[in-house]
Amino acid sequence: MAYRLVTIDADRSSELRDVCSGINYLSSKADINGVCVQLFTESRDCMEMWTDNFYHMSDSVRPHARVYCVNDPSTDLHAEYDVQTRTVFLFNFDYYGWIKSIALGVAGNILEDAHGIFPVHGAALDIDGAGVTLIAPSKTGKTTQSWGLLRMDHAHLITDDWYFVTLGDGRPFIEGSEKNCYIDADIGDVWEEYRPLVKEVRFDNKGRGIGNVRWVAGEGSVIRSTSMRYVILLKRDPSDGRIVRRLETGEALEYLSESGFCNPHTLVCDPRRNDLRREFFRGYLDACEVYMVNTTGTPEQSQEAIRSVLGGGQRWTSRS
Repeated sequence: MAYRLVTIDADRSSELRDVCSGINYLSSKADINGVCVQLFTESRDCMEMWTDNFYHMSDSVRPHARVYCVNDPSTDLHAEYDVQTRTVFLFNFDYYGWIKSIALGVAGNILEDAHGIFPVHGAALDIDGAGVTLIAPSKTGKTTQSWGLLRMDHAHLITDDWYFVTLGDGRPFIEGSEKNCYIDADIGDVWEEYRPLVKEVRFDNKGRGIGNVRWVAGEGSVIRSTSMRYVILLKRDPSDGRIVRRLETGEALEYLSESGFCNPHTLVCDPRRNDLRREFFRGYLDACEVYMVNTTGTPEQSQEAIRSVLGGGQRWTSRS
């Protein structure tokens, strides 16, 4: 994790809320899988991205969690989390990607505890009625490859970053929570279909911005939910000559456990929660077909390898 995270007690939280009460904040409430998360920020750019990114929660709904962005040159980049009130204070955060991921992480804490609904840091699509997820450590191609899959016929994007899972009988049920995606400026360099989208996005100082994929893929290209069938784990390991292979649950679970379940924004990592998450992923993997794809090739080669898992390119074709 690139920022320091500490948990705080009620006294420290009260002290910080008193400080924040004197700041003229912009604020907005997001509906994150039914959880109301309210953002407080002085940055109009950050607020614009937040409202473009998430579905809006009614102003009459009281927040279940709060995220305060605090500019304080006397301290370093860090986050302070009051677990009891689900309040996070972000000091000197200028990267929207971290802000939105922390909001999703707080919502995930609430859903884990109260409803048995678990967050997954991964991309998810519905392709002709079959759920497909890509789960991977950073810099292994998760976002690039998910947008590549969206180019296929009968493909619908649920999320390119984060979703929530309910286990039960049959296939796991998954739901996305982001209205639009926080995309990289170079996505159009990889997949030319998205060049018109990139032209319409205002990018921040990190080269990322909120994009509405419906502008290029059609109004029905984004949906909220599906049932999951394929779990595809990605890695980038030049020492391993195997490009695609099917995994048993135990091996896949170990890979995920060793990488912190591929989620650098997990806010609470005590032994009880880690055990719960491990058992959740065991059930999730058991209910799906699981594969490992090694993304050492070009994006096009990795895309071909992923599509081979989904039927060898016969059933799954690209949009013309």
